Amino acid sequence: MSDPSSTAPRPGEPVLSLRGVSKNFGAVSALTDIELDVHAGEVVALVGDNGAGKSTLVKILAGVHQPTAGTIRFNGQEVSLSSPAAALNLGIATVFQDLALCENLDVVANIYLGREQDPWQLDEVAMEVRAWTLLNELSARIPSVREPVASLSGGQRQTVAIARSLLLEPKLIMLDEPTAALGVAQTAEVLNLIERVRARGLGVIMISHNMEDVRAVADRIVVLRLGRNNGVFTPEDSNQQLVAAITGASENAVSRRMSRKQNAAMPEGEATP
Repeated sequence: MSDPSSTAPRPGEPVLSLRGVSKNFGAVSALTDIELDVHAGEVVALVGDNGAGKSTLVKILAGVHQPTAGTIRFNGQEVSLSSPAAALNLGIATVFQDLALCENLDVVANIYLGREQDPWQLDEVAMEVRAWTLLNELSARIPSVREPVASLSGGQRQTVAIARSLLLEPKLIMLDEPTAALGVAQTAEVLNLIERVRARGLGVIMISHNMEDVRAVADRIVVLRLGRNNGVFTPEDSNQQLVAAITGASENAVSRRMSRKQNAAMPEGEATP
């Protein structure tokens, strides 16, 4: 069998394709018959309530968990993501919510940590040049690649984590809650960063609870509910449609709740009929 990492998908073929992917933990079914496609140069938002199965699916694609059933195709080839190293070697990079950065180390050390070409004889100059190149391609606002990560803002740390994920030139990158706990300016910085990653031709899976952020950058929005697919939407679809798919409520019920919430927030006498 040919190496999937060296075989580009045919035109129009997804870089990642899941069919019937399920995951059981003993008697508990975490995912059932999941189907998902991600194309190169596309941002797919994965949304759903707590317990919808988002984290389990991400861990399967990152090689942390193995699916109980189903097939995963990457770059046009059926693959087995048997470990995080196997996923990374194929070209699937993951930036988890905790970022896994070492605050006592500088930017260069964090980008190369565990990815050194020769851990016994580091080429500090080449590493620094490569780090600057990655950060410049992302239009990052990092004062110095020798800056300790502890002194960086939340948005800058997210940038370093994404730059590290791009070091091995992946075809797909997964971002788990990339704007969580960030301020308005830092969130805008990270959303711009996601758009630049898409412009590089990578497939992007973005897991988020923030619908405004999802609408800002996603090409498609895939909803999971109770471990199953529950709809594919576009940013132009209404909030009522998305919330109904996420919660399982009817669109009419969601509309009534939104109207009550809106009326409660208005000054007395200005409520909508």
